[in-house]
Amino acid sequence: MAISQAQPLLLLLISLFLLPALHATSFSYCDKRLDPVKVTGVKISPNPVVSGEAATFKILGSTGEDISGGKVVIRVSYFGIPVHTETHDLCEETACPVAPGNFVLSHSQTLPSITPPGTYTLKMTINDKNGGRLTCISFKFKITLKSAVFAI
Repeated sequence: MAISQAQPLLLLLISLFLLPALHATSFSYCDKRLDPVKVTGVKISPNPVVSGEAATFKILGSTGEDISGGKVVIRVSYFGIPVHTETHDLCEETACPVAPGNFVLSHSQTLPSITPPGTYTLKMTINDKNGGRLTCISFKFKITLKSAVFAI
């Protein structure tokens, strides 16, 4: 009897443990270079991204040194064809200065409703204020069309 009562608690604990993994996106570094910023995770919400609706991309990272500023360069490709490039001030994406330890870089954007559905590749490079590379990663994400629901 005690085992059957423990099953719901065990299932809850397992689901809480697996929940962050379900929303995490796999990524890879651009090359084998040892950069000062280490990325520990990528989270996209919603996942998949919906055309015409806001999406948030969170990059979880860590650094061993102070970062007083820099640039974030984002390049997006669709079937290997570059379709979008943008540059942001690092301090607009995370609080500066970035102290040694963990930090989160967060970017929200609403994609145009005419964005074609499919799988895209995002390459993100973070540079310090002098132009030196802090890290470079890439990951894939999916875009779907907004579903139309009609009331009868």
